[in-house]
Amino acid sequence: MEKIYTKARAKVNLCLSILEKRPDNYHNLESVFQKINLYDEMWLEKTNTSNIEIESDIKNVNLEDNIIYKAYQKLKEKFANITGVKVTLNKKIPMQAGLAGGSTDCASFLIAMKKLFELNISNEELEKIGSSLGADVVPCMYNGVVKAEGIGDIITKIYSDFKYYLVIIKPNACGSTKEMYERLDNRQFIKAVRTNQIVESIEEKNIDKLAQNLYNDFEEVSKEFEETEMAKDVLMQNNALNTLLAGSGACVFGIFKNKEDAKKAYKNLQNDYETYITTSYNKKEK
Repeated sequence: MEKIYTKARAKVNLCLSILEKRPDNYHNLESVFQKINLYDEMWLEKTNTSNIEIESDIKNVNLEDNIIYKAYQKLKEKFANITGVKVTLNKKIPMQAGLAGGSTDCASFLIAMKKLFELNISNEELEKIGSSLGADVVPCMYNGVVKAEGIGDIITKIYSDFKYYLVIIKPNACGSTKEMYERLDNRQFIKAVRTNQIVESIEEKNIDKLAQNLYNDFEEVSKEFEETEMAKDVLMQNNALNTLLAGSGACVFGIFKNKEDAKKAYKNLQNDYETYITTSYNKKEK
């Protein structure tokens, strides 16, 4: 195999509880990650060089700061048979959005490299590398819906073919991830954990129960961002069953009762906001 194509799918957190801060400065969490049918396209091709080349429609990105570059370096340290590779990336997932665009690119790259170079590495070992690169990388290595605990490295698969519709808005303003975590560390509110209710709603394919139990700790520290609140309001005005901040933001998503309501909302909003329409994505195999 000389070339491989893969789709790096975005995620939403259907619930996200940020727990205690650890000595390594990561935070323990409990969350249900749902892959969605919004994705970046990635091509990997072997080259005769000894390094990685990344070609993307996103300009002015420092190569050595790129999470794919870091993943390549970690793999190359372990496997002598890895030669050069050219990565072509067509970005469709909005950046700085809470949809794990960088993390899912990294996860897909690691899995694709294992196939491309026929690496003798277990999924567990590959996940350890992913975990060292970012908290969202390991959950993004699963195509479907999973419960994530620890720093995102303890995964419980949830087998489901539950398909539902989402409309996503990306506001122009929100706090940085670092700032949002700092606000959480100084929180005055009581955190909630709704993981069991979310898992039950998915297993029961109960869209109303799912919508009722959406939860994200970061919402409590994002309320002062007017554009975020406005995005949630307009989604509700367009028949969303409920809305939620995606990760630490900036995107907000609404869950809809059916395809017709989602399409109507998307049509109403697309001219005024950066808007996406998509579905949940579930695939049993990793």
